[in-house]
Amino acid sequence: MSENKRLNLTLHIWRQKNAADPGRLATYRVQGVSVHMSFLEMLDVLNEQLTAQGEEPVAFDHDCREGICGMCSLTVNGIPHGPQRGTTVCQLHMRHFADGQEITIEPWRAKAFPVVRDLVVDRSAFDRIIQAGGFVSVNTGGSPDGNALPVPKKDAEAAMDAAACIGCGACVAACKNASAMLFVAAKISHLAKLPQGQPERRERALAMVAAMDQEGFGFCSNQYECEAVCPKEISVRTIAVMNRDTLRAGLGGA
Repeated sequence: MSENKRLNLTLHIWRQKNAADPGRLATYRVQGVSVHMSFLEMLDVLNEQLTAQGEEPVAFDHDCREGICGMCSLTVNGIPHGPQRGTTVCQLHMRHFADGQEITIEPWRAKAFPVVRDLVVDRSAFDRIIQAGGFVSVNTGGSPDGNALPVPKKDAEAAMDAAACIGCGACVAACKNASAMLFVAAKISHLAKLPQGQPERRERALAMVAAMDQEGFGFCSNQYECEAVCPKEISVRTIAVMNRDTLRAGLGGA
């Protein structure tokens, strides 16, 4: 691809003033977009253009722009985080799009993620689920040496894989039932695989699943859309860990 290649694009972007506004798709055209720009940098160019024209810029979430924070919650042409597997939208580059292409950009769609404005949604439901039990509260005294507690390599790797979840909510946006089970399962199975997480393992599962249900997330569809769009490629196997722990806790820890 040419180092100097530029793209002219047509963007269909969801505009919504607030939660009470019905919202609509607005069409904008941006020209001269470098193929080396990230998707969010392309939106920056659009917003500079809108500001210069005296129009309201498009509101969207972003923070680190390094694929770590999980803030960049955009659906690009119907796919959370866009067409590149294992990639956050802030790390999605414009070289993956064609000159003259039309791109539809929308916020996450879920009852538990109400739209705040334009492409920004309220994901505080995830925070409340974590507050319900996504932590270790047992007092362990001073910090032990990192190698003091032996952890089997298989368990350590599974815990680290689950801990990679950045809580972006793409799994919810992709699921036809707006289920948060992959997110919750990642947090539960991460701690369930480590010695420090064992004392509260059953209670944690019950509390976090109950909080998830209370927030209005749907049930798992078992179609693996969540895994397909997860930018950290969290495995649906974590859901099996969560279901097992929840069932055992409901049976009295058997």
